[in-house]
Amino acid sequence: MRFSSSGLSSVATSFVPQSVSRAVSLGLLLPATLVASTAFAQVPPPGVNARSWVLVDATSNQVLASANADERVEPASLTKLMTAYLVFEALQTKKISMDQVVTPSEAVRRVGTDESRMFIEANKPVTVHDLVYGMIIQSGNDAAIALAELVGGSEGQFVSMMNTEAQRLGMKGTHFADVNGMPDPNHYTTAADLATLSTHLIRDFPDYYNIFSVKEFTYNKIKQPNRNRLLWIDPSVDGLKTGHTQAAGYCLIASAKRSLPGSPDVNRRLVTVMMGEQKEHDRVQDSMKMLSYGYSAYDTVRLYKANQVVQTPRVFKGAADSVQVGVKGDQYITVPRGMGDKIKPQVTLSEPLIAPIANGQQVGTVQMVADGKPVAQFPVVALQAVPQAGVVGRIWDSLLLMINKKKS
Repeated sequence: MRFSSSGLSSVATSFVPQSVSRAVSLGLLLPATLVASTAFAQVPPPGVNARSWVLVDATSNQVLASANADERVEPASLTKLMTAYLVFEALQTKKISMDQVVTPSEAVRRVGTDESRMFIEANKPVTVHDLVYGMIIQSGNDAAIALAELVGGSEGQFVSMMNTEAQRLGMKGTHFADVNGMPDPNHYTTAADLATLSTHLIRDFPDYYNIFSVKEFTYNKIKQPNRNRLLWIDPSVDGLKTGHTQAAGYCLIASAKRSLPGSPDVNRRLVTVMMGEQKEHDRVQDSMKMLSYGYSAYDTVRLYKANQVVQTPRVFKGAADSVQVGVKGDQYITVPRGMGDKIKPQVTLSEPLIAPIANGQQVGTVQMVADGKPVAQFPVVALQAVPQAGVVGRIWDSLLLMINKKKS
């Protein structure tokens, strides 16, 4: 399922003080709008060597820590995450298939010997499956070109599709000029935008995301390892992508999932984006440190399960006298460790509720409070439809509303 960023809250405020970490706009689907809170003991994030970075809890869609996250940077091969996003979309909508055979054009010949390649050849047939694996695991620039031509008709048209998709996802600091990340003055992004893209990629295409965890791939009898060394170091890491050019430095987007304590049916996912590292070793170590920090310094709490009834308020002028209200999807919040059991809900309904009420219609809000201070709020919706009552019922409830109004 894909999420539109239009009409959604796009800023999650970190619980880390702003002197340590500035909140960034992610353009994600945020189930809770967070309120700044410094009433509880904070653990500052570890120091890293990255030029810009961000740590996101993808389960609750909250920024936990960041630095220079909106600064313009070169994405290098992280560009291929957007290429993959559009390819996955084409696969999901059956516009192309994994077993489809493609004949690469002469354009793949321009990929230099100093660039990442999967070693396909112009005019020699190759399957979409091999191109996808070659682009993601081997970071093949040649594979990215062949896939772009297949999905977009031409590289230029595909780049236009990339920029359109970036705007739709809320990546306001991003502009693409090619499909694989070669340096260009008009090719840029931000750490925050890459966090947005990564989170959508994971959530929107679960059937294809597991490709990012494959450790090696062989094509044309040439075996190449996945450049994300965290796949060998941390078993909870299952993606995403490395990038490097001289101008961009060493970059790495890493994602890990670990079981949520107390909820064995739920995995908690973190995403880190490290940009502009001076050494390859640094991007690995800094990503590990930030993942460890996210899991140790913060707890993610499931506030409500999907379709859990929060209240059953009175409905006026309806075919039913009441309606069950709650949340449609699992509702999470991430808070500093030890704060989870202090959170209490306060439900405010848009009363009086008057039919007709549609299934999924917002009817109020839940504010989460800890030690008397608000830490988050999110909408509550009708979990069922309530059609309008007949004429007699509507007249009777109108009289009741008038009486109640006079009493108040």
